Amino acid sequence: MNIIVLFLALSALALTTSCTKVDSSPTFPIEPSIRLIEVSQLEVVEFQDTLEILVAYEDGDGDLGNLDPDIPGLVIKDARLSQSDSFHLQPLAPYGANVSIQGELIVRLPQLFLLGNGSTESTRFRLKLLDRAGHESNEIETPQIKIIR
Repeated sequence: MNIIVLFLALSALALTTSCTKVDSSPTFPIEPSIRLIEVSQLEVVEFQDTLEILVAYEDGDGDLGNLDPDIPGLVIKDARLSQSDSFHLQPLAPYGANVSIQGELIVRLPQLFLLGNGSTESTRFRLKLLDRAGHESNEIETPQIKIIR
């Protein structure tokens, strides 16, 4: 009698799990989206410290990054400057995969320096991602960063 009850219970469990559809890959919009997770420090010594910015990203078709090192995928703007700088980003998913992706990036800004003659300066950095289709992510901004001599 106990074997029959055990068999029925296991059969019911197998039916429940085999009929449940689990979608483990979330779907995101095809435009990339980013959010700031953390900044390694709020004060850096010029020419010595590396500022690390941890960013979370999502992209609905997985076309972030490029094999061609001359095509930028990351744009960073120092608030002290009038122009942004663009950087290469390796592909974050295989070409043609067309899959939703999410993850984290560590952006390292080594050896920041003062632009003026003072002993300290403060700035913020604004970041955004560009995908291969030409979509731009939202822009995020770091807290104020103090650079000291």
